[in-house]
Amino acid sequence: MEQELALFYFLLLGFGVLMYVILDGFDLGLGVLYPWFDGEGERDTVMRSISHVWDGNETWLVFGGVVLFAAFPAAYAHLLSSLYVPLVLMLVGLILRGVAFEYRFKSVRSKRVWDAAFFGGSTLAAMCQGMVLGAVVQGGEMVGEMFVLHWVTPFTIFTGLSVLAAYALLASCYLVLKTRGDLLVRAARLGRRLVVAMMVSLVIVSLWMLYSNEWVRTRWLEGLNALYLLPMPVLSAVFGFWLYRALDGNECGARPFWLAVGLFVMGFVGLVAGLFPFLLPHQVTLWELHAPESSLWFALPGVLIFLPLVLAYTLWGYRIFAGKVEDFEEGY
Repeated sequence: MEQELALFYFLLLGFGVLMYVILDGFDLGLGVLYPWFDGEGERDTVMRSISHVWDGNETWLVFGGVVLFAAFPAAYAHLLSSLYVPLVLMLVGLILRGVAFEYRFKSVRSKRVWDAAFFGGSTLAAMCQGMVLGAVVQGGEMVGEMFVLHWVTPFTIFTGLSVLAAYALLASCYLVLKTRGDLLVRAARLGRRLVVAMMVSLVIVSLWMLYSNEWVRTRWLEGLNALYLLPMPVLSAVFGFWLYRALDGNECGARPFWLAVGLFVMGFVGLVAGLFPFLLPHQVTLWELHAPESSLWFALPGVLIFLPLVLAYTLWGYRIFAGKVEDFEEGY
């Protein structure tokens, strides 16, 4: 039963990370795209489109951290100590965004300052998240009893830039869903370019990992594994093609956004498939790092109570604020 509980928490951690990447991804992406929108009116609309959800989206970051701490405390200690600098920088970026939201709608002369804080904080947070992802994927080494990850390498810088493009793609699809007119057309045009950038990034990262990492190469290419795992890259290509066609600048509802989500899900599943069952990549598995069985049982009632509540208020919030952002809406 202990191993089944550990696997449950591992899947729960993956679910929390995926929810955060999708939900906070598009609002970080709006900050990354912010300079590409002209005039105070367009920028007001961009910020109003997420003013009701941005802080709730970050709940999933806390949720993932709590699951990692409760179920895999050794991994929590090793990963956070190795990645202390980029994680602190990420939090600084998130703080800048939060302050920009609160102050921009009330400011007159200092709006440019808060515009810069929104763009800079979003870009810094997204870049740091991408570099953390790259550091985890490329793995590290054991130095004594400490697991060390190198977070500034060519690979982590590339994954950071890739995450910037991916979040910006989600954001452009979200704006197609939430806006009208010229802003929708501009978002769709940017989205088409970003689809190409994301697909190229996925190919480069995949080939880079296959070339540089023996474990990933074995997992994907040995025996019948390539046949079993083939649907993931095929579906990614299909989603990318459909998404490019859907971003034609016309009113097309939620279709582009859900296609972009599908593309993210395929990328995430492929990542997990290449790394499972390692929690500290290529060194220690989740079976070796989970908390004692008594601790896993102790945390389970909290998970079963609060996860449905978080899902419920997230879905309810998006349901209440469904529809287009209208020009007559004011404030935050």
